[in-house]
Amino acid sequence: MGVKFTVEEMNSYLAEVFPQVQDDFRVEELTETGCVMRLMVQDRHLRPGGTVSGPSMFGLADVAAYVATMGMVGKEALAVTTGCSMDFMRKPAAGVDLIARASLLKLGKTLSVTDILIYSEGMDQPVARSTMTYSIPPAGKGAL
Repeated sequence: MGVKFTVEEMNSYLAEVFPQVQDDFRVEELTETGCVMRLMVQDRHLRPGGTVSGPSMFGLADVAAYVATMGMVGKEALAVTTGCSMDFMRKPAAGVDLIARASLLKLGKTLSVTDILIYSEGMDQPVARSTMTYSIPPAGKGAL
């Protein structure tokens, strides 16, 4: 099947279809089995106490699952999240970016399931884990 985008093409595609978050996320790696994404942590991502907020970590997991899926199916902008689970396991380190390692567990014609581990950059233990399910529109129905 093969990856449909280079890393640069995927970053450009995200800027095109989700310009509101182009300064938040960056694709670092894209393969047939998943991707590595970065949340460029800024003050707006922090909650009281100086830690990265849950919604910011959820956003990283969701975008990573989207990228892993689109990397294999191509430009299907209307693919949507249909299920999610998120476990927050430890406090993210202060002052560093978050790194998501997304692995496609299943890629079918209508659904993809992705497992995502989120790390504070430089830490060995994950700060969060998520499983995301995406609905993929019929071929050509969501293409841009």
